[in-house]
Amino acid sequence: MNGEGSLTLEAGLQQSWDILLDPNVLQKCIMGCNKLTQVEENKYKAELAIGIAAVKGKYESTIEIADIENLKSYKLIVKGEGGPGNVEATGVIHLEHQDENQTLLSYTYEAEVGGKVAMVGQRMLSGVAKLIIQDFFKKFGKELKNIEKSA
Repeated sequence: MNGEGSLTLEAGLQQSWDILLDPNVLQKCIMGCNKLTQVEENKYKAELAIGIAAVKGKYESTIEIADIENLKSYKLIVKGEGGPGNVEATGVIHLEHQDENQTLLSYTYEAEVGGKVAMVGQRMLSGVAKLIIQDFFKKFGKELKNIEKSA
């Protein structure tokens, strides 16, 4: 399963970059993330409880940030396992300066699923993946605004 997208962040490049790498913000933005614990630099263990259709369940996950190019891009590697099955996903996030108050974020992702969840049709899984990604960026946008207000 593959996908891509882009959106404009209402923040400058440096602020967008800093917030994207903030574990507290990641925990708030990842759907169903009950706990995010750093295990080493740029690597976290996460406890997720997803409540969507065929992927509903609890997952133990690792989230790793790799191939970091400061203020430009990084790779997000997610591996999760739970009752409904397992998932391995890789996303690449690119940031591009627009002006002092806007940054273009574009992303691509690839995901593979196994276990019971893999028996669900590809179309449904693609829809769920899009929903999770949209939810992440919607929450991320709110976090950016909250940080702007408090600055």
